[in-house]
Amino acid sequence: MSFRSIVRDVRDSFGSLSRRGFEARLSGHHRGKSQGAVHEVLDQCLVVQDSCWASLPPELLRDVITRLEASESTWPSRKNVVFCAAVCKSWREMCKEIVKSPEFSGKLTFPVSLKQPGPRDGCIQCVIKRDKSALTYHLYLLLVENGKFLLSAKRIRRATCTEYIISTDACNITRSNNTYIGKLRSNFLGTKFVMYDTQPPYNGTASSQPGKISQRFYSRKVSPKVPTGSYNIAQVTYELNVLGTRGPRRMHCVMHSIPASALDAGGTVPGQPENLLPRSLEDSFRSISFAKSSIMDQSMDVSSSHFSDITGGARVANAEDDEAKERPLILRNKAPRWHEQLQCWCLNFRGRVTVASVKNFQLIAAMQPSAGAPTPSQSVPPEHDKVILQFGKVAKDMFTMDYRYPLSAFQAFAICLSSFDTKLACE
Repeated sequence: MSFRSIVRDVRDSFGSLSRRGFEARLSGHHRGKSQGAVHEVLDQCLVVQDSCWASLPPELLRDVITRLEASESTWPSRKNVVFCAAVCKSWREMCKEIVKSPEFSGKLTFPVSLKQPGPRDGCIQCVIKRDKSALTYHLYLLLVENGKFLLSAKRIRRATCTEYIISTDACNITRSNNTYIGKLRSNFLGTKFVMYDTQPPYNGTASSQPGKISQRFYSRKVSPKVPTGSYNIAQVTYELNVLGTRGPRRMHCVMHSIPASALDAGGTVPGQPENLLPRSLEDSFRSISFAKSSIMDQSMDVSSSHFSDITGGARVANAEDDEAKERPLILRNKAPRWHEQLQCWCLNFRGRVTVASVKNFQLIAAMQPSAGAPTPSQSVPPEHDKVILQFGKVAKDMFTMDYRYPLSAFQAFAICLSSFDTKLACE
C-alpha cells in the first residue's frame, strides 16, 4: 500500500466516523438532549475502537505521520495532518509528538498554534481584510492562494470605550459563541488599549482580575457553556499627539504574558497553552472554586496585615529580585526617518507595504535598564533590534501583518486592531 493510499483511507475512515456521528445525532433527536449527546459520544467511541487504524503499530504510525508532516508543509494540503490527529487518541498523541510548534517549525497547523509564539527564524506573513460596513476584520495566512482563515474580530462601539471581539469563527463573532478567545478594549480617546485572553498567562495570579470571571450559563441548553476568564495579558499605549504636531504615532506595548527574558539567549515564553479554547468543564469549575478561596485568602491577609508589616522586610527584597527576573517585555514602534525627496516619513517594510498610511508601524523590543546603574554605552543585543511585528496597508481595506517570536498570531492581531481604532488625541 502506497503512502498516498494510506492517507486517503485514513481520510475516508474519518469521513465515515463523521457520518456515523451524524446518524447518531439524527437518531437521538427525539430523545432528551443529554441522553442523545451521551449516545452520540458512545457511538463515536465504538467507531474509533473498531477502526483498523486505531491498532496500527507505533513504528509504522510514526513513519506515516513523519512523512506526512514533511510532505504536506503548506495549506490546504496540510489539512491532512489535522485529519490524522483526529482519527483516535493514539494518532493524536503521535501528532502532538512529531508536529512542532510554530516557534520551531514556522508552520500553523492546529488551532492552538494561534496562541503559540511565532518562529524564531523568519516570520509568518498574514493579511487582514477589513469590512467597514460590517465593522469586521478577518486574518488570513498569506501563503495560500485565497488565504487560509485564521481569526476574525468585530468592532463594538460603546458609550465610553470600544471593544474588538476576537473569535475563530469567520461569521458568528460574539462572546456567547464558544469560539470566542479574547478581546481588545480601548479608552474613550483611543490612546490606551487592554488585551484580554480567555486563558491565564504564566503569571496569571498577577494579571487576572478576580471577581470579573464571566460565567456564561444559558437556560436554553441542558449543559452550560464552559466558563471563561478575562485576563489582562497586554496593554497598548499611544502617546498624545494633538493635530500630529509631534510627528508620526508613537506606541508602546507592555506584554504582561511575555517576560523580557524571552529574548535572551536560551529564553522561552512560559505557560504556552495546550488548547486554544478554554479548558474542560470540570477544570473550569475547579478554577472557580479556587477563585473563591483566593478571595478568602485576601481577607485573611488584611486581618494579619500588622504581622506582615513586621516580617515583610526580607520578602520585599526577594520580591524585587523576582520582579527584575519577570519584568514584562516592552515593545515600541521603530522610529521612521524623514525622506527629503518624498517629503514624508518612511520605514523599510521590504516590499510588504505599498500604501502610505498613518496606521503603518513596525515594533521592536525596547531597551530596558538592567538591575543596577544603567550604562548609556551598552550595546543593543541583536534580538532587540529585530522587527517583531510589522503592519501596513497594501490596498483599500487590505493590510499585511508579519509577526515572529515571541508574539503569537492572537497577540499580533490584537495589536494591529488597535491601529484601526479612531484616536482623537493622536492625529
